[in-house]
Amino acid sequence: MIKTNGCLFVISAPSGTGKTSLVKALLQLNPDLALSISHTTRPPRPGEIDGRDYHFVTTATFQQMLLNGEFIESAEVYGNLYGTSQQWVNKVISSGQDILLEIDCQGAQQIRRIFPESVGIFIIPPSSQALVTRLKARAQDNPEIIQKRLAAAREEISHVAEYDYVIVNDVLEHALSDLVSIVKAEHLKKSRQLINHSELIRQFS
Repeated sequence: MIKTNGCLFVISAPSGTGKTSLVKALLQLNPDLALSISHTTRPPRPGEIDGRDYHFVTTATFQQMLLNGEFIESAEVYGNLYGTSQQWVNKVISSGQDILLEIDCQGAQQIRRIFPESVGIFIIPPSSQALVTRLKARAQDNPEIIQKRLAAAREEISHVAEYDYVIVNDVLEHALSDLVSIVKAEHLKKSRQLINHSELIRQFS
């Protein structure tokens, strides 16, 4: 039976938008989705585990991997380096499994150049004040960092038109429902269904 490659879902959002919570909830509902684990030079935050949340590497290791062409996308965010393994993405997609990428706008642009069929999803907060409140409630950053994140949020949201879908994360359950609908809709597209169910369709020709 002929099957299509897996879908590559790219999710971007400013810090404090609730992207991580949405992705975690989606993965619980859809265990067939493979979450891409980025390599990063950022130090682990409390509770983060190497190989589960990120592949934590030294700057020297990251730069060598970059020189070797091992990343499908890479970016510097707040002084830390992030990158996605191209070999891993190619292997999973070709097996027919879906992949979920959590990356910023810069990385998403790189992904689209290599995988133009990727599905871009942008998450925005219900208001600018809501974003400020969420960032302060996290209590992980000092006021200077929060201001930098707000400035970065304005820059990222300026790229929203580059994505295929936009979700406003006001109520988590509603945003999750929207996200699930997008995944389902992509699998039901004519281009995929004509291939996945070609034998069934031929029965009626």
